[in-house]
Amino acid sequence: MDKGIFMDEEILRKVIMEQAAQDRVECIFKTDGIHFKEIPKLRLEYRDIRMISHLWDFTSLSRLDLNNNLIEKIEGLDGLVNLTRLNLSFNKIEKIEGLWYLQKLELLNLSNNRISVIENMDTLEKLTHVFIANNLLGHLENVVYLRRFKNLFTVNLHGNPFSKKDDYKYYIAAYLPDLTCLDYRLLDEKTKTEASKKYCHVLGEIKRAELQMQRADEVEQSRAAEVKLHLDAFVEFLNGSSLFDCMLKDDPVAETLHRRPEVAHLLQTFERQMVALCMQLFETGLTEYKRRQMEVDSFFSGQNAAVTHYQQQASEIVASFEQQHKTRKAELQQLSEPDLLKVKINHCKEEKKQLCTSLMALEFELVRQQEDIIKKLDSNIADMIGNFNETAHGIFAQCRGLEDDFHKNLQVIVETLKNVDMDNRHGDMLDHDQMVYGDALMDALATSHENHLLKINERETQLITRADAWRATLTKGIEEKELRRSRLRISDIHRYADYLWEQLEDLHLAIHNETRTT
Repeated sequence: MDKGIFMDEEILRKVIMEQAAQDRVECIFKTDGIHFKEIPKLRLEYRDIRMISHLWDFTSLSRLDLNNNLIEKIEGLDGLVNLTRLNLSFNKIEKIEGLWYLQKLELLNLSNNRISVIENMDTLEKLTHVFIANNLLGHLENVVYLRRFKNLFTVNLHGNPFSKKDDYKYYIAAYLPDLTCLDYRLLDEKTKTEASKKYCHVLGEIKRAELQMQRADEVEQSRAAEVKLHLDAFVEFLNGSSLFDCMLKDDPVAETLHRRPEVAHLLQTFERQMVALCMQLFETGLTEYKRRQMEVDSFFSGQNAAVTHYQQQASEIVASFEQQHKTRKAELQQLSEPDLLKVKINHCKEEKKQLCTSLMALEFELVRQQEDIIKKLDSNIADMIGNFNETAHGIFAQCRGLEDDFHKNLQVIVETLKNVDMDNRHGDMLDHDQMVYGDALMDALATSHENHLLKINERETQLITRADAWRATLTKGIEEKELRRSRLRISDIHRYADYLWEQLEDLHLAIHNETRTT
């Protein structure tokens, strides 16, 4: 086995510095070091790398070159959500995997590996270029997998076992009709036409199957979106008889007594009234959800506008300072008299302090404004949730009232049946002596009634608890996000101030040394 090396932070920093030197890029270097999250591309070819690792902080990476290494497994790429180009050619990879989160990927190069199956790429919907040349792909049918990529522009499959088959080019052209380039050569219309004729029957069946699958996916997506909407509105399964059915489920009284003709009509009326109340709550829930969503969307729109406004003001302040600072530095470099130089340096330091004070004041003003609008949002959402909970409480109270009425009516029916001849009653009412008539039935009715009320209470508690929890989570999440933003901004101001201070100190020292030399 080849020894190779493992990726770590030390290697990555070394590569980044080499890359910056080659490209003459200095912007990646900050006063506090290299920020991995700001690196746009990374070239790690010809490094004898054996395992992909330590890339979780490279969230802005758009291009990654790991070709010509000793990599055996595709892994460690989950955090690279902005990656658009990935080169893993000339490695020892046997299986396509570990690409699930690279949903922005446009170019994938896996040429010159040991791959035998095209698979596990379902989420890469934006792919335009796929290179899997010189691998171990042996079945032309596997190419059908690539039909799912509607933006696919060019494919290179040259050098695989199936590329030696006589109908290789026509098969690819038929099954990937929108392809423009195959193995770095244009697919002309004549080839596409002949391919379409040759495989027309099989293609027809595949297209029909794909259409059915697409329709099924659309139905499933619509269903999932509807379920999510109902969950977000806290009224899932209230648009029908779900609560009523839950109340009567596994109820021995219902199984026995509800078969009586006297009870059947009563039960139907009870169900109809319960469903009507649940539908009322369901519709109210959806309406209130839309109102809350509009309030939240309005908040985030206003918040983003405020942050953008303050960022623009800060940028203007910094730009004005930078221009003046540049002039001041040029003036300082022309001075040779120590006392005057000291005065000018102190003046520059004072300007730096004023800049930091202005930026801090601007940030604190934004923080106060954000606190106010967050409190307003919380107050408005609290009112909405409170009103909705109150409405829900009233409707569930009506449900309990219906259950009480139903229970009382059942009690009346049972009391009436007591006056019927014992022999007839015993034969009609009981199934194989499943229930003892009399006090035992009354006790069972009471237990059934309590269970029904418990199911209603549980659903009410679930709704109100989730609504209150959502409101608390929303506010807390917004506050924590704003706190992180403010802390990061203040940290940036301090780092910028330190950077300016070091610039002045270095300039002062350089001028001082030059003066002593002369």
